Amino acid sequence: MTQIVQESVRMLEMLPESEQELASQFIKRMVLAWDPDFTKLTHEERERLEAAEKRMDNGEYIKGSDIEWD
Repeated sequence: MTQIVQESVRMLEMLPESEQELASQFIKRMVLAWDPDFTKLTHEERERLEAAEKRMDNGEYIKGSDIEWD
C-alpha cells in the first residue's frame, strides 16, 4: 500500500461514520470514471502479472491437472 493510500485511509477513519459512506461513494465514482469496467491494472497488479507471465514463459508453472483439488 502506498503512502498516499495509507494517508487517505487514515483521513477516512477520522470522519464520522455517516460521512465515511459519502467519501467511499465519491471514491467509487472516481474509480468508475477512470475505469468503468474495472479492467485497468494498478501498478502493483501490472508488476505481478508481468512477473507471472515471465515465470510461465520460463516454464515455471503448475498444470491444473497436477493439483489435487480435493
